[in-house]
Amino acid sequence: MDLISLRAALKGVSAYRALTNTTVFYDLMSLLDGLCRRDGEAALEGYCALFDALRQEGFQGMGPWFWDRLRYEESPYALLAERGGADPALENAARRDVETFLVLAETDCDDFIDAMKELLPREYVPVLAGLPRWRAAAPFDFDSLTKFYREHGAGLYARYRAFLWEEGQLIPVADPDCPKPEDLLGYEHQRGQVEQNTRLMMTGRQANNVLLFGDGGTGKSATVKSMLYLPGMEDLRLIEIQKENLTGLPRLIRSLAPRRQKFILFIDDLAFDQDDKTYSSMKTILEGSLEKRPDNVVIYATSNRRHLVRQTFSDRAGDEVDTFETISEKTALAERFGLRIPYLTMNRDGYLALVDHLADQAGVKMDRGQLHAQAMTWEIRHSGRTPRVARQFIASLNL
Repeated sequence: MDLISLRAALKGVSAYRALTNTTVFYDLMSLLDGLCRRDGEAALEGYCALFDALRQEGFQGMGPWFWDRLRYEESPYALLAERGGADPALENAARRDVETFLVLAETDCDDFIDAMKELLPREYVPVLAGLPRWRAAAPFDFDSLTKFYREHGAGLYARYRAFLWEEGQLIPVADPDCPKPEDLLGYEHQRGQVEQNTRLMMTGRQANNVLLFGDGGTGKSATVKSMLYLPGMEDLRLIEIQKENLTGLPRLIRSLAPRRQKFILFIDDLAFDQDDKTYSSMKTILEGSLEKRPDNVVIYATSNRRHLVRQTFSDRAGDEVDTFETISEKTALAERFGLRIPYLTMNRDGYLALVDHLADQAGVKMDRGQLHAQAMTWEIRHSGRTPRVARQFIASLNL
């Protein structure tokens, strides 16, 4: 395909129209438009701008750029293939677009430079000879692209596994702070319950919303985050949500329903004071809305409070006629979690066994009797026998 015909084909891009609004595509069309108008200087400017745009985005050529964009832009065909749907017209349009992109990706830079030589005066010869090149290669085809959509989905959920939900926007986390399962110690029974519930969702069945409650530093949050790195959880995505952003949660859940991935909506350190405006929103999200929660979404929350809502003596001895109803209303939210898992302070033997394990990992050679005595003294001063306190104690020995 000659360059003028290639320009015409790119004008007809339809299934992947969003790509035409990118800087790389704009500079590419500036290059081809200059050649079509026989304006050598405009073509040269487009060529240089295209090289710069590719490098600015970290790509060595058009092929890798297209492969990245086609996988991680949510195009109509990508979402169709992700769902396993059928639309012959859309599929044909996507196939035609990809074939055009392949021709472009395999076009050698010398083809552009040779075309510009015919349009520029002789003083541009050394400029053209010194132009940088990008790599001409196409690391994909239409079938491999379709296979990717069906196996991994498309868009942000295909590229990233963890996200923050802030002010109605989904923010990807490229390098999430999630512990590996082998880094977690103690509370095996509790972690097993969370894993079993998560695997239930991964098989496509309805799983429970989960509340992990108990003392601080026991590993509640770490348990939830570690789900990402368990075998068989490749399609799992974790979205962390702050309590103040709960009002936009129904819209997010609605958008997740048609996706192939499975989602944990994670609310850390959940607690409500009296008359908290987000309390009713949370109750409706868990149960009570007309909309059914999708099977590919669960809500996992952690809290230091068993019932999530702070109670006072006035609740029990206040001036309301039916005090029991007041207390029941306060505890109703926690009861809407189908699975409630306690994380309590470790007993003495469990705490010291954890200290021994961490000491071995850190290479601490101290006599075990002395180590245990210091560990118990540290625990008294640092509020509880928990994995967090044990790690802090071992870290203090290496100062």
